[in-house]
Amino acid sequence: MSYKNGKEVLPPHLLKELQRYIQGELVYIPKQTSQRAGWGEANGSRLALDERNEEICRLYREGYSFEELEQTYNLSMDSIRKIVYKAREIQSDIKQ
Repeated sequence: MSYKNGKEVLPPHLLKELQRYIQGELVYIPKQTSQRAGWGEANGSRLALDERNEEICRLYREGYSFEELEQTYNLSMDSIRKIVYKAREIQSDIKQ
């Protein structure tokens, strides 16, 4: 997020209207909801987690145990189970 001078980016009538409410202060103007990125979408974290979870599911299907996956990915047993079971639910929903 970068600082912008209101004189440079706002039409004069809008600048004057804003000055009625606040002068010489910083104001954050949020993006419209439809333009906001979801968690981790902008920096790639979401994609990295999705790829990791897909790999965990693939390895489980290939015969790795929950204990082996727990050690490999440094996650709790509960986290590994949630990842695998959630993927199963999604697959069953797709098949129906």
